[in-house]
Amino acid sequence: MIVVRILTALLVFTAATAPAMSQDRRVPTSPADIRLSYAPIVQRVQPAVVNVYAAKVVQNRNPLLDDPIFRRFFGVPGQQPEQMQRSLGSGVMVDSSGLVVTNSHVIEGADQVKISLSDKREFEAEIVLKDNRTDLAVLRIKDGKEKFPTLDFANSDELLVGDVVLAIGNPFGVGQTVTHGIISALARTQVGITDYQFFIQTDAAINPGNSGGALVDMTGRLAGVNTAIFSRSGGSQGIGFAIPANMVRVVVASAKSGGKAVKRPWLGARLQAVTPEIAETLGLRIPSGALVANIAANSPAARAGLKLSDLIVAIDGQTVDDPNGFDYRFATRPLGGSAQIDVQRAGKVMKLTVALETAPDTGRNEIVLTSRSPLQGAKVANISPAVADELRLDADTEGVVVIDLGEGTTAASVGFQKGDVIRAINNQKIAKTSDLEKATREAARIWRIVVVRGGQQINVTLGG
Repeated sequence: MIVVRILTALLVFTAATAPAMSQDRRVPTSPADIRLSYAPIVQRVQPAVVNVYAAKVVQNRNPLLDDPIFRRFFGVPGQQPEQMQRSLGSGVMVDSSGLVVTNSHVIEGADQVKISLSDKREFEAEIVLKDNRTDLAVLRIKDGKEKFPTLDFANSDELLVGDVVLAIGNPFGVGQTVTHGIISALARTQVGITDYQFFIQTDAAINPGNSGGALVDMTGRLAGVNTAIFSRSGGSQGIGFAIPANMVRVVVASAKSGGKAVKRPWLGARLQAVTPEIAETLGLRIPSGALVANIAANSPAARAGLKLSDLIVAIDGQTVDDPNGFDYRFATRPLGGSAQIDVQRAGKVMKLTVALETAPDTGRNEIVLTSRSPLQGAKVANISPAVADELRLDADTEGVVVIDLGEGTTAASVGFQKGDVIRAINNQKIAKTSDLEKATREAARIWRIVVVRGGQQINVTLGG
């Protein structure tokens, strides 16, 4: 199975401009310029781009086994036939010790991962870190006894629309391939791929199998990791998306430090987009910026003096067009220091200093529900500030949240989703995971469950 993210809706956005140029750029001035070759760049960077092979064992479950009448008369066979399911993607070597970055969806659920170099050598690899919020994963070659070729990171904030880029990967499994194009747009948001919506758009041909491959600039540095295409046919139609190098750098740094999860700054405030109607109310000429809609007590935002209805317009001198733009800029700031945020309040621009620190994660108390109930197989947790930030919940959200669902579990088949907040079961209020575990142990013919999903309360009634 070849893995790639394919976007199926027409995307129309306004491109954002980047800061000033960091390298010389010029238009070809003669036929000789046009005959220039990208070969020197390709020869230098190609060895650092790898193929990623992932495999997992799945059971071929007969659908008749879901029929209770069939099970009653014929029983349930003890051993189901197994099948090896394979996926293919690309990756980029980012450390000479054998550290590889790729897309998280390329190795999703994998039992075995292999890395194939451009010289056809293959190595077993282990998963060091997965970050589904960015759709990035970091792998490490096992038993690596040599120094591998790597790519240096570009400063993706210095890219400009019109810059020439090369996309390198393994499309359709045909082998390592290079395509070229330009950066079509920057700061693409609302694409719907990851939590951090801030992508480089390129017309360099990207196809299935390119996921996790390199987007490089004309200095041979890594500008981004290719992650998705817009397509109605399954092939490249000139609209591809890459995760900016500055975000990739954060994930790789967490892996190098030995972390099992990516540590990012926590603002402690929920932001909302500025609609034309809101802009008119605020007296803005254009609907731009990020409006503060909720602030957690004792959070960096609260301590910095941020208030409800403040409009964030810049961070460290970089313009903020919408909440997605702010989230990306804030998430790529280094921990331990501070960031300066420009806000408009009552028609005046103020500068606030926000501490760059992680969200508290005490009292998460994750458990997997095993008792026979509609929630059987769900992994749940108390809502700490870190959990609320991870799942984009308001910091004052009460209840217990579903953080994962095992494939084929009762909870998944019933329709529960990651991010669902369980408020009550059979009229019992659920405040912490121990309450939920106790409630699901009690046998019931009818289950009445109060769930909050996307801010909306849903009352669910299920048979026992």
